[in-house]
Amino acid sequence: MMNIHMIIAVLVFIIVYALLIMEKMNKAIAVLLGASLYLVFHFIPFHDAVEHIDMNVIFLLIGMMMIVKVTEQSGVFEYVAVKGAKIVKADPIAFLALLFGITAIFSALLDNVTTILLITPVTLLLTTQMEINALPFVITEIIASNVGGTATLIGDPPNIMIGSAAGLSFMDFLINLAPIIGVISLVIMGLLILLFKKQLVVSELNRKRILAMDETLLITNGTLMKKSLTVLGLVILGFLFHGLLETEPSVIALAGASVLILWTKEDLEKILKEVEWDTILFFVGLFIMVGVLDYVGVIDRLADAMKELTEGDLKKTSAALLFTSGIFSGILDNIPLVATFIPVVKIMGSEVSTHAIEPLWWSLALGSCLGGNGTLVGASANVIMFGFAKKNNVKLTFSSYLAYGIPITLTTLVIAYGYVMLRYY
Repeated sequence: MMNIHMIIAVLVFIIVYALLIMEKMNKAIAVLLGASLYLVFHFIPFHDAVEHIDMNVIFLLIGMMMIVKVTEQSGVFEYVAVKGAKIVKADPIAFLALLFGITAIFSALLDNVTTILLITPVTLLLTTQMEINALPFVITEIIASNVGGTATLIGDPPNIMIGSAAGLSFMDFLINLAPIIGVISLVIMGLLILLFKKQLVVSELNRKRILAMDETLLITNGTLMKKSLTVLGLVILGFLFHGLLETEPSVIALAGASVLILWTKEDLEKILKEVEWDTILFFVGLFIMVGVLDYVGVIDRLADAMKELTEGDLKKTSAALLFTSGIFSGILDNIPLVATFIPVVKIMGSEVSTHAIEPLWWSLALGSCLGGNGTLVGASANVIMFGFAKKNNVKLTFSSYLAYGIPITLTTLVIAYGYVMLRYY
């Protein structure tokens, strides 16, 4: 039975979540208000609350936002947008499919947060040029980033955490998760095209206008572009080899941003004003709120209930991990949720061989990463895209996204369940 602290903590979380769904309040203010209530009434000591903030995520976002803000001033994003449109003959359906593929692949090779930060400006510029609704492309990008990020060790933060805890390598993730992610990508891409086909119509006049454009004229500062792309390329290489370098991705991003601003002599104050601070503050508040649920024992109760339900049976536990992490990742954010489930898997692993426990790790990875598609707060990439959409007047709301996020999440979880059962049991 839950004690009074647990009950109140859950009620506050539910109220804040309701505010997010109803969008009666700025999302950052809502979660910061909830976090403040927890702190004011001593649900968690301040130092413990601060420890629950994942500074690797916060600094990664700030660093990459700064790099993107400097880079976009060169006109390179406009160039890529028009070039991409011309490659697909200004066909919005073909571009949607191309966007899904590029986003998924980049998310696997870099990470889904960085991918969203790089590709979103291009996407929004292209939809403006085509004069079509940006919403189908925005939703496609969110879903593709989480699906693609599931395939590798570095694609999504939960995978990094799982790989570290279980001693699993980049190749382990690639061999075990990439095959099913390839299948899921094709299925979901097809579903998205069917869902949005009627909205993906561009006039013949706009098509001809785009095909006639000279994209090279869109580069407004060639020197700035070369410097920005050089630093960005080095940062991406740093992400790929951060394990060998024994350096967190956030440190690489901040170092890259610092070098770029020094090299280009950009106005730091101006760049900082362009950072999406409401998104940063949203993450700070969300990490604290979920940290409180962990601190008072709510998430532990969830893990204990799962162990009782499965009675230690590995096959049942795989299924429970997959669907429990998949469903709750959309509500609680997948990073703290995975941090809670890792000890549960380790405890079960102490009773069997390392090989026998591996399917549990893959179930947790698939559930937490794919489950991030459920809501707009399910994964870091979703929150960032939500901020971009609002700033660019794209009509993406918390409640409207659920109509796409929930069915697609359930579809991917069912496919993943079938894969785990067929391959490992």
